[in-house]
Amino acid sequence: MRRYASKHLTNKWLKTKAIARDAKVRGWVPETRLMNLSSLRAMLRRYGMVYVKPVSGTYGRGVMRVEAGIGAYTYQVEQTKRSFATVEDLYRSITRHKLKRSYLVQRGIRLLKYKGRRFDIRVMVQRNLRGRWETTGIIGRVAHPRKIVTNYHSGGKPTALQTLLAPLSTKTVRARIERRIASVGYNAAVALNRAYPTVNMVGADIGLDTSFRPWIIELNTAPDPYLFRFLKDKRIHRKVLRYARALGRIPPTAKSRRRR
Repeated sequence: MRRYASKHLTNKWLKTKAIARDAKVRGWVPETRLMNLSSLRAMLRRYGMVYVKPVSGTYGRGVMRVEAGIGAYTYQVEQTKRSFATVEDLYRSITRHKLKRSYLVQRGIRLLKYKGRRFDIRVMVQRNLRGRWETTGIIGRVAHPRKIVTNYHSGGKPTALQTLLAPLSTKTVRARIERRIASVGYNAAVALNRAYPTVNMVGADIGLDTSFRPWIIELNTAPDPYLFRFLKDKRIHRKVLRYARALGRIPPTAKSRRRR
């Protein structure tokens, strides 16, 4: 496998292929293919709902949720929804409105909801001060009520995971779910690092389906360390920032002030 020369790897297809090779991780990775008419048709036939997303991109820009219904196909991007009678017409519209780059089609995970809004979880995994991988922070991201992505930059609301899970499970179950999510994020980061050794910080975006099963939606190698400022426990944010500075990922004098 080609080794990547930078700490930041933008290509989602390369990242997905890298972690899908790892025995500890592949079971948590939704089926993902490069998008064309054939792969879109096959994935919709198999799963009924998929997400299509640019191979490279940030902030959830260009991501679409696509569904096959009874006698119709629909997709949503941002707050716009479109419907079509055939998968061919659907595909033509997607190719007209997508960003000017290659796309992936990924099995759609029907995410858990909080107050009627979908959410996923960002797991921060970093090299610590001794050079070992460590899960340093976990935070939920609740989607804008009219959007399909959870990114803060796109209107998502950072929220403590325990708050999101409280209406859905007992305290014991919540603790078990959090341990599993932390483990999945950690193993995904380690697997990615085996393929790309210069990667030293990973934000694993993990979705939970209605049976609380975690799925790795994607891995971000330039994750926002400031997202964790929204947690009540400020020690988490301080640790994330301390490690990020030590790894050279933010300037030593940068203040906790933003962000995406």
